[in-house]
Amino acid sequence: QVRLMESGGGSVQAGGSLRLSCTFSGYPYCFGWFRQAPGKEREGVAFIDGVGDPQYEDSVKGRFTISKDDSATTLYLELNNAKPEDTAIYYCAARTDYFSVCPRQRDMYLHWGQGTQVTVSS
Repeated sequence: QVRLMESGGGSVQAGGSLRLSCTFSGYPYCFGWFRQAPGKEREGVAFIDGVGDPQYEDSVKGRFTISKDDSATTLYLELNNAKPEDTAIYYCAARTDYFSVCPRQRDMYLHWGQGTQVTVSS
């Protein structure tokens, strides 16, 4: 059974960095980091497949890095040059099916963590 748990959220000033972690169990193949700001829909930001190929949404490309350590069963999201608009609850998500390119739609992900708050102050 796939289980996910995020950690590492907190407060950072604009321009600063933060690293989020998500420990997982089971055998997920596709992973995604999503975020939800107050009053907004949950949106995807970064994705990674079983062989480690990343994808990024344009809003975070060049600033965020997604990676995973299978030996530690941990998924990471490094936030660099953080902006106030990055403030949100961040969720990791996963699914076990193989995809040649992992999906980016939130409805395609079956397993979710509980979320961790990231606040970026100006």
